[in-house]
Amino acid sequence: MTWNIHGGIGPDRCFDLSRIAALVARHRPDILALQEVDTRGRPVDCLAPLGAFDIAHLTEAKTMVVPDGHYGHVLYSRWPMRDVVLHDLSMRWHEPRMAIETRLETPFGPLHLAAVHLGLAIWERQRQVMALATIARRIGDIPTVMMGDFNDWLSFGRVRRTMAELLPERTRLRSFPAGRPMLSLDRIYCSRHATLVRAFTDLEAATASDHLPVIADIHLAMADARREPDWIDDTGVEVSLWG
Repeated sequence: MTWNIHGGIGPDRCFDLSRIAALVARHRPDILALQEVDTRGRPVDCLAPLGAFDIAHLTEAKTMVVPDGHYGHVLYSRWPMRDVVLHDLSMRWHEPRMAIETRLETPFGPLHLAAVHLGLAIWERQRQVMALATIARRIGDIPTVMMGDFNDWLSFGRVRRTMAELLPERTRLRSFPAGRPMLSLDRIYCSRHATLVRAFTDLEAATASDHLPVIADIHLAMADARREPDWIDDTGVEVSLWG
């Protein structure tokens, strides 16, 4: 599951991470990437709701650190993380950016993973995706997943072309703006054909952020099927698995 939580501020302009935590909890992700986690100007315990997940391992990419807090993105995993590397993707005169790279030791074998939040400028993303390509090529036969907010809306731009060559399976859900999603900024990419089993989102997230989350089932070996709440599939049709 990847979700840009907009600093915990919903359309009502209220800071409320309990809404974020409740929605994440109902989907029970094994891997969770959250972007725009922001503690600046708030009490030190403001992130407490995000510490209540039943996900044992986490690592942070603090792209901005100031006296009254920090800002960045976080990667959670139910399984141990090995060889965590924070890659600086920052470009001069633009907001600092990082990618979190790690290797997860899952019950189905190792998984090479990267969580990202790319820049807003086209040329900025073009340079950043070349760094992601280097990360993706570095690992041999280990399945690779990259997830996060790619901030890319160009259908035939360099970001999509480069990522498609390296990680051919990807989600295609529209996730922004949450109230009336038009752009598929938030994505999950996979390295092997048919690794991505299905992808969906949750419309209730529009009450908590300006982005919708992207949630996917990824097949590594024998994954247990799960029943999910109401979701929207890649066609944009609302579906209920509860019948």
